[in-house]
Amino acid sequence: MSISGDRVCTARLLRMAAAIMRGFAVMTTHSRSTARTSIQQAAMLVGAVFLLVGILGFIPGITTDYSTMEFASHESNAKLLGIFQVSVLHNLVHLAFGIAGLAMARTVSGAYAFLLGGGAIYLVLWIYGLIVGHDSDANFVPVNTADDWLHFFLGLGMIALALALGRRRTPRTGP
Repeated sequence: MSISGDRVCTARLLRMAAAIMRGFAVMTTHSRSTARTSIQQAAMLVGAVFLLVGILGFIPGITTDYSTMEFASHESNAKLLGIFQVSVLHNLVHLAFGIAGLAMARTVSGAYAFLLGGGAIYLVLWIYGLIVGHDSDANFVPVNTADDWLHFFLGLGMIALALALGRRRTPRTGP
């Protein structure tokens, strides 16, 4: 793909992301209650970050060695921000997580499930990355050491948000 072709592709991806975000904003503002809880806001923010990371993974320059990107293989040498190993599949997973986070943030229970379940998934990915050799065919996602530790902190952070913000507070009665 030429440089001008990359720019056109990047512009299309950014327009698509903006349209998705506007669509979710419209859907959430027309709900019964426009006030969002802290856990819903957190899930929306985490979902938006995943969506952004998924898009950035497809942008040459932000993703180094872009031309080496594979669909799903440890041989993909493309790195988001020059640090985190990515592939087409890896980027699509980030996009899917982002869309799921934005959609599930529409309800308190959905936001809680997204943060808690998503955090658990990322902790499993951390363990997977530690167990599977980075040069192994089983490393189809692919992940490198930087990805492994990012998955660990993402998992802990998402679970911490779910537990901290998902607590049900009952009103106090009496004096």
